[in-house]
Amino acid sequence: MRAEKRILSFWQIWNMSFGFLGIQMGFALQNANASRMLQTFGADVHELSWFWIIAPLMGLIVQPIVGYYSDRTWGRLGRRKPYFLVGAITASVGLVLMPNAGIFTAIAPALFVGAGMLMIMDASFNIAMEPFRALVGDNLRSDQRTLGFSIQTALIGIGAVVGSWLPYVVTNWFGVSNSGGNGQIPDNLIVSFVIGAIVLVGSILVTVTTTREYSPEELSQFQDENEATDEDKGGIMTIFKDFKSMPDTMKQLSWVQFFSWFALFGMWVFFTPAIAQYVYELDPNDSSSAMYNEAGDWVGILFGVYNLVSAFFAFSLPAIAKKIGRKKTHSLSLIIGGIGFLSIYLVPNEYWLILSMVGVGIAWASILAMPYAILAGSIPPAKMGIYMGIFNFFIVIPQITYALFGGPMVKHIFNGHAIYAIIVSGISFFIAAFLVTRVKDVDEVIGG
Repeated sequence: MRAEKRILSFWQIWNMSFGFLGIQMGFALQNANASRMLQTFGADVHELSWFWIIAPLMGLIVQPIVGYYSDRTWGRLGRRKPYFLVGAITASVGLVLMPNAGIFTAIAPALFVGAGMLMIMDASFNIAMEPFRALVGDNLRSDQRTLGFSIQTALIGIGAVVGSWLPYVVTNWFGVSNSGGNGQIPDNLIVSFVIGAIVLVGSILVTVTTTREYSPEELSQFQDENEATDEDKGGIMTIFKDFKSMPDTMKQLSWVQFFSWFALFGMWVFFTPAIAQYVYELDPNDSSSAMYNEAGDWVGILFGVYNLVSAFFAFSLPAIAKKIGRKKTHSLSLIIGGIGFLSIYLVPNEYWLILSMVGVGIAWASILAMPYAILAGSIPPAKMGIYMGIFNFFIVIPQITYALFGGPMVKHIFNGHAIYAIIVSGISFFIAAFLVTRVKDVDEVIGG
């Protein structure tokens, strides 16, 4: 008979996930601004998805390895916390240096330096992020997991709102210039990225200093005898063995994740040029103009809107899931998100986009919580880290796919009109919503 994990209070769970606020603040700064920064350094619109391939490649490589080793790590800081700290420090370096890539032109073109800093940030974000998913599985009982992932989603939303809105706030509240001139990054972005780096390290320290992890001996008490594994045989190559023998629930969720993240990646890559071209009627390659930077700042506001909605909606997810089930909750949320994407084609001006992003925010909240809540019940406790890392394959593979084909799709199929990439994202959400219905949630009967 296995032991039961302790019940954690709301604030214990909050502190346990607080570092995600800083991680997502950094991600939000990157997601809302990397495309226009790369354009400023010289990238064409149809080339953007190729530069963005760096992000999912880092996730594909880093997260399973981090998951494998964090399952086997135990030291003074604990099991997962060393990875939070290392990832936060290196990500903060990337945040400071990316908007300042121009100062390295004596070494390499600014575009290549900027892409390199993007790679460093993404590798570091992944080092910090994967153990947070595993920590919820480690520390929480089944009946607290939906709450745990929902609080994590709320903190992700809060961090993303701050990160998305920061350049606009720095300019409009504090008078920092948002026009950098030809080939120059605006001062408001440079200041925002430095602030993001400071918040990232600070928030990670909150989690590191306030959260107690179970020791390996304690975790073994929560494992049934028939869940015992030979995980230490074969070393890191067991990642491939575990991939082959993943639970059925994980296989079913993989298709849901593919179409969900295919849609999201299309939004992150092409939203700024799509809105600049379709709503503001600007040349999407004229990224140095004042109007283009105004459109870019508004995209940051819109990204903040969908993250703000997700932060609030996350708190309602446990109650909704308890009433109608986790699968129906996720499917309905994805449908609403798909409608949000498609509605962008019909908006009469930039302000109506706020309503569209409300729908996207509802889907985003569910994407960040429900698949992990469903997955956690199907994973052996001793392999929580490695399976959470492997699960990231189904986040990064669709992004790599989009990165390879998204640019040519926009250039050759959509004749340079990036708005149609957003329509594809809406259709992709609808496909994901249907596929959720085919997933087996093995412990939903236990509770939220």
